[in-house]
Amino acid sequence: MQSQPINFQPPTEEAAPILLPVTATLFADRADRFAVLADGHSLGDWLAFLGQLSRAQHQAMKALPVLALPDAATLDQARTHGMPPLNMTVRPPVWRDVLRQIARELGNDAPDGARKSLDALLAADDVWLEKLADTLLSGELEAGDAAELPFVAAALQVVFTQLASQLDASHLQKLDAHGVCPCCGSPAVASIVRLGATINNLRYLHCSLCNTEWNVPRATCTSCDTDKEVALHEVEGSNGQKSGAVRAETCDACKSYLKIVYQEKDPRVDPVADDLATLALDMLVDEAGYERSGPNLLLIGAYSG
Repeated sequence: MQSQPINFQPPTEEAAPILLPVTATLFADRADRFAVLADGHSLGDWLAFLGQLSRAQHQAMKALPVLALPDAATLDQARTHGMPPLNMTVRPPVWRDVLRQIARELGNDAPDGARKSLDALLAADDVWLEKLADTLLSGELEAGDAAELPFVAAALQVVFTQLASQLDASHLQKLDAHGVCPCCGSPAVASIVRLGATINNLRYLHCSLCNTEWNVPRATCTSCDTDKEVALHEVEGSNGQKSGAVRAETCDACKSYLKIVYQEKDPRVDPVADDLATLALDMLVDEAGYERSGPNLLLIGAYSG
């Protein structure tokens, strides 16, 4: 593992502080990225299946209607008090339909273990599904439900991504806690340094649930906000990634870390897919004494400590 100081040149033009998800392409692009990462990877079969899951999310997204947002008074109250406008505990019931659609679409193509979980979800009543969603979003995980939770997460991601995309970005504001999504209040899964006119070389945190992105200055810890003890680490030649496309940003002040991916190194990087394809990097920084600050919901349970 290599470590290096952070050095960058910020853009000169004003950039959007919050980027809402592009629902037409997000999950399809992620599915394509998983397929690329799976080729020749030691975890190739698993990554390929996650690509199928992302493709099922894309299909479910296409079938979703426009969803009801919180009313104007609730949105104004959230803005006044610096709160996210979407409430994770108030879920549109359609998320359960999305889950069942995803489970049916994956069907017999899933590995044996996953197929058992998918069958259990298809047979489940609404009460148990809501209990699983509460377990997932609260972070109070139960080992007996771990196998079903990534699929619950996939369905919730579809619905909350749709909701986030319907918000007016000009009415949103970043929260005091930099590592928390300004749309739904979920923690970030990773951050991405983007290419593009006004956003070139800017770092955006990527929401683990609704796929919203929000700008946070680079060389700043997204957990404790310090800019004094932050460093980057990478594993040379990680499977599926160009050198330097994925790094871990660690903070010695709070001993936390989060991955950061670079479009300059590989324009196709995806914060969710590339995170899961670089678990060797997690192992190295974990062994060095750092604790991950945000989960990947498709691997929920791995960072429950």
